[in-house]
Amino acid sequence: MTMRVLVLGAGATGGFYGGHLMQAGENVTFLVRPKRHAQLMENGLVVVSPQGNIIRPVQAVTRVSKPFDLVLLSCKAYDLDAAIETIRPAVGPETRILPVLNGLNHLDRLDAAFGAERVMGGLCHLTITMDPDGTIRHLHAFNRLTFGARSPAQAPLAEALAQAYAKCPITVVNSPDIVHDMWEKFYFLATLAGSTTLMRAPIGAILKAPGGLAFITGLLDECTRVATAAGHPPSAERDAESRYHLTKEDSSLSASMMRDIEKGGPTEGEHIVGDMLRRGRDLGLDLPLLTLATTHLRAYEARRTAG
Repeated sequence: MTMRVLVLGAGATGGFYGGHLMQAGENVTFLVRPKRHAQLMENGLVVVSPQGNIIRPVQAVTRVSKPFDLVLLSCKAYDLDAAIETIRPAVGPETRILPVLNGLNHLDRLDAAFGAERVMGGLCHLTITMDPDGTIRHLHAFNRLTFGARSPAQAPLAEALAQAYAKCPITVVNSPDIVHDMWEKFYFLATLAGSTTLMRAPIGAILKAPGGLAFITGLLDECTRVATAAGHPPSAERDAESRYHLTKEDSSLSASMMRDIEKGGPTEGEHIVGDMLRRGRDLGLDLPLLTLATTHLRAYEARRTAG
């Protein structure tokens, strides 16, 4: 039996994962804005990928009025409140919501809106973008989608989703401890975003500056302390991987948040760096570098919103 899946938006991430669910034979509907709806009606969903292109017509609507089995949510954190109201008619007693957002704060907000029994956990590693004409471009063959049940009642749908994605060129992990997996991405991303936004430079350039290595590793240590105090210490393997990527001297790695700032747009600063700081302070930790990075992001947002 196929799942009835609603994907909020058909942008880069939602279009990629929703498109592959279509390829796997699931009943997928995209809930989109009018402009994107017109693109999809004219051109279909177009995904250009080193693992195989997707070019096909889709079911797309601008509003919904009945529940689905699964709602896949991949919006930016600063759009979450609007997204919650948009998907509300699609959430029934048996609906499960799979958010693929960065950080952890969105779980609390979705739990409050729909009940924790409906909200799964998820994260992705994907390098992808969307052209102005709606073409989705997968830029690197590596991609991984990790999700899992946060309660036993969610396990059957998580397993059905894993079986569907097993038909696709996607590395899928149905995690037995999804919240811990989310923490392992969270502490790394907070370090990457905090350092590259504050210094307005990629990792390699920061490391070339006197004191750059000490700053990055100091911020990583603070984020590690928060994760550990919260009961989710990074594994030795993940710690080694994080330190490798954050201390690679020729690295061009930077957070998308830095690019958001360079374009003058809104950021997920509060959702990632700010939330890490809040959690650490609630645990009684002294976090001077995380405080500095958060203050910088808040000052940027204050200036941006003031025009």
